[in-house]
Amino acid sequence: MFISRRAGLLAAVFSAGLAFGSPAAAESLADAIALAYQTNPTLQAQRATLRALDESTVQARSGWRPTLSASASGTHSEQRTPGQSGVVDINGDGIPDATVSGGVSHASTAQGGLSVSQAIWTGGRVASAVSAAQADVLAGQENLRRIEAEVLGGVIVAYVDVRRDIEALRIRQDNVQVLRRQLEESDARFEVGEITRTDVAQSQARLAAAEAQMRSAEAQLAISRAAYAAIVGQNPGDLEPEPPLAPILPPSVEAAFEAAEVNNPQVRQAMYNAQAAEARVAAARAERMPNLALSGTVGWSGDTEPFEPSDYSRAVTGRATLTVPLFTGGLTNSRVRAARARETASELGVEQARRTALQNVTQAWSQLLAARAIIGSTDEQVRAARIAAEGVRQEQQVGLRTTIDVLNAEQELRAAELAQISARRDEYVAATSVLSAVGRLDAANLIPEVDRYDAQANSRDLRFTWGWVPWEEPIGLVDSAFVPVTEELPRDTPMATAN
Repeated sequence: MFISRRAGLLAAVFSAGLAFGSPAAAESLADAIALAYQTNPTLQAQRATLRALDESTVQARSGWRPTLSASASGTHSEQRTPGQSGVVDINGDGIPDATVSGGVSHASTAQGGLSVSQAIWTGGRVASAVSAAQADVLAGQENLRRIEAEVLGGVIVAYVDVRRDIEALRIRQDNVQVLRRQLEESDARFEVGEITRTDVAQSQARLAAAEAQMRSAEAQLAISRAAYAAIVGQNPGDLEPEPPLAPILPPSVEAAFEAAEVNNPQVRQAMYNAQAAEARVAAARAERMPNLALSGTVGWSGDTEPFEPSDYSRAVTGRATLTVPLFTGGLTNSRVRAARARETASELGVEQARRTALQNVTQAWSQLLAARAIIGSTDEQVRAARIAAEGVRQEQQVGLRTTIDVLNAEQELRAAELAQISARRDEYVAATSVLSAVGRLDAANLIPEVDRYDAQANSRDLRFTWGWVPWEEPIGLVDSAFVPVTEELPRDTPMATAN
């Protein structure tokens, strides 16, 4: 497995030089996102972690369910009494229970029983644990959304990086071809005495620099392809142009702020953590409350030699236990104070998460506006640089420009083209950052046609799994009378991306 993956990454390196060779299968951004969404190990591991967290609710609810246990034991004893015979008492209960024969006595007994216990009222202990577990599960679902946004955002960045570097390599290759023709032209003109050796040397120097830049562009493309393969799971093919993100972008920065407060996964996770902290305060307070439970046992005991089931004795015991805490040495009060302090910290964490989300929205939105403005500037720069390069070449033909003027004009044109493709890449990445900050960078918005992972399905399946009993619900209802209930926060409806 490791060798095959390493071979795949090496293939990404060696295939970079073939980017403009034989055509590969067309691949869209939606294809890359769908593949990463289904196979990325980071995302898969987080889903497994959430499924493990779902079990905490089942474990908490078990406090309302009965417990049943069975026990069994067997005893065999041998007693040697030289010179004695008759009936003797082996187990010391005052009743002769074994016959000594030839100075050796044997006795075998067996015992077994069943015990059942059912909590009737826990003073809110179990209800608080259930409420806290439910809040933890909801917080875990928001953490999964955060990881999903990071992975899908990484896919988008890797995709546009590969497309940018492919275009950059094309520009560098075109530059080498143009400079090679310029060198050939300079050599020819030098042979007829139109220019000096200095002009030829300048052309040679620019060509050597362009070739070095082309090699650097090839290396950068190989690096981007490897990053793409690492996050998506396969090497990039012939990448199609990325679709516009405008349909799911907020129309204004004010709308982005409002969406972030409702949908941002970090904010929502902090809110659920605050609910869990509130439930744990209630759990600490519940330690002061009485606890009522019913229990019963039934047991059998008798001899195994000879084995006669009708001779076995049976004992049945029923018990109702009311436990009232009176004095714990300050332990309960200390736990309540500690839980309150953690609740305060969680509430402050909500405010910190909200401020961070708004800061991220501001930064991403500012970068988006700047990138859009830069795109306009670079488009104008490329248009003007092309006109200038063509004019300088024509002026050189009539002796109005020198070789270095032509070389400088070509260099300015290539720099403008590289700036243009970088600006378009930066604009798309900035739009992705906005979507991440407002909580819309998820599969529901990016690939709505793909079957999505239901983070709540496992939790719903565990609600009535093995161990559930019908009377659990009324017991839980009574136990939850004075316990804060975990509330699921509303979210905006997902928006489809226009492809």
